[in-house]
Amino acid sequence: MKEKYILVVDQGTTSSRAILFNHNEEIVYKSQQEVACFFPNDGWVEQNALDIYLSVLNVINDILLKTNLTYDDIDSLGITNQRETTIIWDKKTGMPVYNAIVWQSRQSADICEKWKKYEKTVHVKTGLIINPYFSASKIRFILDHIENGQKRAENGDLMFGTVDTWLMYKLSRENIFKTDYTNASRTMFFNIHTLQYDDELLKLFNIPKCMLPEVCPSSYFYGNATALNENLKIRAVAGDQQAALFGQNCFEKGDSKNTYGTGCFMLMNTGTQPILSENGLITTIACSYDEQIVYALEGSVFMGGACVQRLRDQMRMIKSAGESENYAKKVKNSGGVYVVPAFVGLGAPYWDDNCRGAIFGLTRATTKEHFINATLNSIALQTKDVLSVMEKESKAKISLLKVDGGATANDYLMQYQSDILDVKLLLPNCLETTALGACYLAGLNSGYFESIDEIKNIHKYKKEFMPKMSKKIREDIDKKWAKAIEATRVFK
Repeated sequence: MKEKYILVVDQGTTSSRAILFNHNEEIVYKSQQEVACFFPNDGWVEQNALDIYLSVLNVINDILLKTNLTYDDIDSLGITNQRETTIIWDKKTGMPVYNAIVWQSRQSADICEKWKKYEKTVHVKTGLIINPYFSASKIRFILDHIENGQKRAENGDLMFGTVDTWLMYKLSRENIFKTDYTNASRTMFFNIHTLQYDDELLKLFNIPKCMLPEVCPSSYFYGNATALNENLKIRAVAGDQQAALFGQNCFEKGDSKNTYGTGCFMLMNTGTQPILSENGLITTIACSYDEQIVYALEGSVFMGGACVQRLRDQMRMIKSAGESENYAKKVKNSGGVYVVPAFVGLGAPYWDDNCRGAIFGLTRATTKEHFINATLNSIALQTKDVLSVMEKESKAKISLLKVDGGATANDYLMQYQSDILDVKLLLPNCLETTALGACYLAGLNSGYFESIDEIKNIHKYKKEFMPKMSKKIREDIDKKWAKAIEATRVFK
């Protein structure tokens, strides 16, 4: 029998990718195209929604062209996407009425400030905090900034979707208007206990329910991508970080992973019962392959790999991301320098939108190497802040952390991360764990994969990092980092 493949669209913040997997979770081919971000004002991040869609078409077509495969060779399509990014379009024309507002954007901060009085209600129902990170205030911003926005929405003329919904709507020739539980749980008006849009929250935010997509499980037959091929079935949709948790085989309660992308995202599978955090983490719905709902605790760091990108593009200290490791290793340590990369505020567990980046400990002996070393350290130290709270909330010690994302190629960063956490890190053979999670979910729905046990047997790891740092050094770094965070938050 002729081998078939699973095609995954991984639509991220800075690029769209199409990845073709075989049955052994091996990448047959992948294609990538950058998607531009716009920064109209301080803290604002936007994208052209049509560019996002066209980039997806381009990478899919590139794969078929380069591999000489046809759609008959593809078992199913899975989609994983940047979460919270908000798109609103006209129902009649199918055209966006405003730029896509990216998850990183803080332009709706003033709206969130007015909603702070609803904080407890939002937290109990959605597991989230009131923050411009999530979709609700972005929707409100768009409706308030386009002509007759509220009236058009109430009349049923406008449609809202995160990137997954937008892509399925376009790929299906406007026949699929759906999202999945993982993406819906990031809107700030989806009740994670009832699995329904919450009428009370929609009323508080003045968001019409008629503009919202139907919510379905992650592993599910959504419909056909008829804009590509009449028989190409979309069988999985998941937000990128939940997809990565699934791709890392974190199927059991307590299993944890950290993704080092533009930001850093740590998730812990907490089983079938949600844990509501009291210390700045958020509760979200994780991917599941059957009808049972699984929850996760999550801590989001806004500046992860973006710190290295900044060293390259704004600071011009390196020519490529890979150079950061070489420079960092040229010095024994950071020379007492601490970088707090709060360029768009601080995420979990602080959720401080107003603070901005800071540098501490500079002396005349400080070199470029020290600064680069300290910048990489800051990624690991932000992650430690999240892990410490996650252990406290879950009442469980994390002794193993599965890692993925582009920055895992940096051995210096991974070793420092293991050291500062005092935890073993495990790096999988396939680093495309976000796409791999969507592949698993699609394959389980179609029967391409028979069971979770089959997936466990296929999944392999290639490298581990064990902690080497002394307790004394680690504790000293922790204290100074805490002081740096405190000082950064004071200076506004």
